[in-house]
Amino acid sequence: MRGEPSCPKCGGRVRAPGLFADSWQCDVHGTVYPLQPVIPPSVEALGVVVHRARVPVWMPWPLPVGWLFTGVTYAGDDRSGGRATAVACSGPGPLGGMGELLLVAEELGVGLGARYAGIDGPDPGPAICVDKPPPTKLLAAGRPTPLWHVADAPEDRAVFAGEALGLWLWAIVWPEQSGLLLYDEVVLTDLRDVGAEMELLPCGALSPRLLS
Repeated sequence: MRGEPSCPKCGGRVRAPGLFADSWQCDVHGTVYPLQPVIPPSVEALGVVVHRARVPVWMPWPLPVGWLFTGVTYAGDDRSGGRATAVACSGPGPLGGMGELLLVAEELGVGLGARYAGIDGPDPGPAICVDKPPPTKLLAAGRPTPLWHVADAPEDRAVFAGEALGLWLWAIVWPEQSGLLLYDEVVLTDLRDVGAEMELLPCGALSPRLLS
């Protein structure tokens, strides 16, 4: 488990602000918002991310039956706040076995969603065809939100992306067939708006997807 910030786009090492730069730097991607170390899931850890986030912290709410919260991370620092968030959940898949869902909210160009999606980033761009009807819609913060299938993602996952509250929303599901989850009436809540109910959130083991 990593113990220091890394590049949200490639996972490489980053240099902290210093004499020659006032921002975090990756040798490959230049100025980035640092991805903070992933820690075991807990309500307390989630509360830290929620408090620092300047973008939504999306989660299915309530969680589907049998599903657990399995981790959270964010890109940003104390000065910038969280400019991208990633929340992991896992539970029974619609076709049997276990499914995993990763929800990413981010500002333009951060690149965290593309990294977890396994595609060239930093944003969905030409990988989604918004000229065609979206294959699925979900409800995000009470608003109907279309999501388009992201082309060229690895075969082991289903990737969808769209826009919610003026920011990118990625939904990444493992295994690929568990993408059927997103064709149901999924309701996402921004955990910044939940309050004390978050204390009741069921937590599971840390998802390895956040460490990839």
